[in-house]
Amino acid sequence: MHTRAAIESVRAYYQAQGIFMKRFGFGKRPALLIIDMAYGWTDPAYATGSARLDETVTAIQQLLPPCRAKGVPVIYTTSPYRPHAEEPMHAQPGAAKGFRRWDERACQLDERLAPAPEDFIIFKENASAFSGTHLAAHLIEKGADTLLITGCSTSACVRAAATDARAYRFRAIIPRQGVQDRAPAAHEWNLFDIDAKFGDVVDMQEVLDYLQGL
Repeated sequence: MHTRAAIESVRAYYQAQGIFMKRFGFGKRPALLIIDMAYGWTDPAYATGSARLDETVTAIQQLLPPCRAKGVPVIYTTSPYRPHAEEPMHAQPGAAKGFRRWDERACQLDERLAPAPEDFIIFKENASAFSGTHLAAHLIEKGADTLLITGCSTSACVRAAATDARAYRFRAIIPRQGVQDRAPAAHEWNLFDIDAKFGDVVDMQEVLDYLQGL
């Protein structure tokens, strides 16, 4: 079964059962989360990188000016670089020939989305930006009730952040154009499942209109 047909069959089942598919909506105090938009993910020179993220970079660039103009807290995540630690997710012996090795640059945030001095940068060890970090405390301190989730990848760190945002009772909003995955099928399925259970997957223009109206 093709991805779209599979998604529609699950959607029909949920609707028939009267479960999930709830609209959470926007709150009054958003924060913007930019997940792992570092060179290890945005530069195809790395085995984990993907040129598909160029569209995601452009989408996030649309969000940053209105967020900063409205005083919306902006949070970035990346991985800490440890030159002597094993990197099982980033290095498969014999499978990454021709790619740049995982290095300090891989963890540096892409200059196209450079943080401002007031932005908050999290170095995370796990998929979720909440796991073992100060993200929840930071959002509470800022009075946020809504988390605009962007970055990569949809099937891993984006999904994990959306799941935990719901657990902490933040409204998770995912602008469709602002997230991406290496695999189109994984991207589409996870967007559907996040939208069904943990947050709202919306068009970028809806988010921009919301920010304009703050």
